[in-house]
Amino acid sequence: MDDESHDAEVLNGQAQGRLKSLIERVERLEIDKAAILEDIKEIYAEGQSAGFDAKVMKKVVRLRKTDKAKRQEEDAILDLYLSAIGEA
Repeated sequence: MDDESHDAEVLNGQAQGRLKSLIERVERLEIDKAAILEDIKEIYAEGQSAGFDAKVMKKVVRLRKTDKAKRQEEDAILDLYLSAIGEA
């Protein structure tokens, strides 16, 4: 028995159906993700056309995701590093 026919036997019947279902779900989510990413891109463009800096908006979104204590710790370390190289 060669490897290909062995592989087909391992994934047969119910397992094949389950695998196909999982793959199709991921594919649908990838399509949804692409649409959401496009929507986000449009919102940043809208903000930019209203006079806001898109890079700073993205940074604000990223910072808001971070726990406040963690953010304060990172800021303190950043200040320390900047001070150490004479940039503060």
